[in-house]
Amino acid sequence: MKYLKYFGIAAIILGFLFSMAYYIQTNSKSAITYETTTITKQTIEEKIVATGSVVPEDEVNIVPQISGIIDEIFIEEGDVVIAGDLLAKIKVVPNEQALNSAEGRVKTSRIILNNSSKEFDRNKKLFDKGVISEQDFNSVELRYNQDQQNLENALSDLQIIRLGSVGGSALTNTNVRTTVSGTVLQVPVEKGDQAIEANTFNPGTTIATVADLNKMIFEGRVDEGEVGKLKIGMDLIISLGAIEEKEYKAILTLIAPKGIEVAGAIQFKIEGEVFLDDEYLIRAGYSANATIITDVKKDIWSVNESLLQFDNTTKKAFVEVQISGQKFERRDVELGISDGVYTEVIGGITENDNIKIWNKTEPLKRGDVEEQEYKYDN
Repeated sequence: MKYLKYFGIAAIILGFLFSMAYYIQTNSKSAITYETTTITKQTIEEKIVATGSVVPEDEVNIVPQISGIIDEIFIEEGDVVIAGDLLAKIKVVPNEQALNSAEGRVKTSRIILNNSSKEFDRNKKLFDKGVISEQDFNSVELRYNQDQQNLENALSDLQIIRLGSVGGSALTNTNVRTTVSGTVLQVPVEKGDQAIEANTFNPGTTIATVADLNKMIFEGRVDEGEVGKLKIGMDLIISLGAIEEKEYKAILTLIAPKGIEVAGAIQFKIEGEVFLDDEYLIRAGYSANATIITDVKKDIWSVNESLLQFDNTTKKAFVEVQISGQKFERRDVELGISDGVYTEVIGGITENDNIKIWNKTEPLKRGDVEEQEYKYDN
C-alpha cells in the first residue's frame, strides 16, 4: 500500500512538471531571425504638396452709385450675366435734413438772382445811354450770370437728393448694372435692404459678386522650409477634392515675398494659373492640392525609408549591415532626395551590402491570436 501511495504521488508530480514544461515551450517566443535586403535602383521624384483652393482669377463686387433702398433684384446666384446687364434697382429715399438744406439754397439763390436781374436791367439801360462805362456794365453782367449759375447748381443738388441724379441720368444711377461678364457668385442683399454708395470712408454695399469661372487660379500655402525650392513658371498638378478622378495642369505664377504665421509655423502664399477644360464645371472655392515636382533623378541607388534608423544624439541616418549570420554592424549613410518611400543613397553602403530589416512585424502565435480574439469578443 505504501508503494502504491508513493508511486501515485510521484506520478502526479511528474505529470505536473511535464505539463509546465509543455506550456512554457509552446508559449515561449522563439529567437528573432532578421531578414535582409539590398538597395535598388529607382526613379525618385521629389515633390511638394500645397493645400489650398481653386478660386476665380478676378472677383468683382458690384456696388450702387447712390444710396437708397433696394427696390428690385433681377438676378440669382449662379446666373450668367454680360457686362451691362441689370442686376438691381435702387429707390432713393431723401435725407430730410439734406432736403431742407437744398430747398433753402434754391430759395436763397432765387432771391439773389431776382435782385441781380433788376440791377442788370437798370445798368443795361444806363450803358445803352452812355451813362456808365463798359467796364462797370461788364462787372454787373458777370454777377448776374454767376447768380444764374448758382441757381442752376442749387436746383441740380435738390434733384439729386430727391431722385438720385440729374435730368436724364436718373435711370442710369438708380439701376445697378454689372461692369463685367461672368457668373453671379453671391447676392448678399435682399429686396428692401438699405444700400450705401461707395465713398472715401465706406466701400459701399455689395449688391452682387461676379466672376469669370473660365479663368481660375489655385491659391495655397507652402512651408518656409520648402519655399526656397520653388520658382515662377514651375508646373503644378492640381487635384480637386470634389472631382477625384480628374487632374488639371497649372503653372506657378506667384510666390509671396512675405510669409504669414499659421498655427505657429511660417507659410508663404502661392498662386498658379489653372488650365481648365469643358469636361467638368469648376465651382469657386473647391478645395484642392497642388503637387509640385522640384527634382527628378532616374535610375539611382536608393534605399527604402523603412530601413533607416536615426541616432538619438546626432540625428544622423544609419542602417545595420549584415556581417555574418545574424550579426550586424552599424553603417552611417549619406542620403539625397526622397519621395517619401525611397531615398537616394549617396554614400555609406553599396549594392552588395545586405541591410537588416529591423522593423518587420512578426506573425502572431496561435495562443496570441486566441487571446486577442477573446479580448475583441469581450
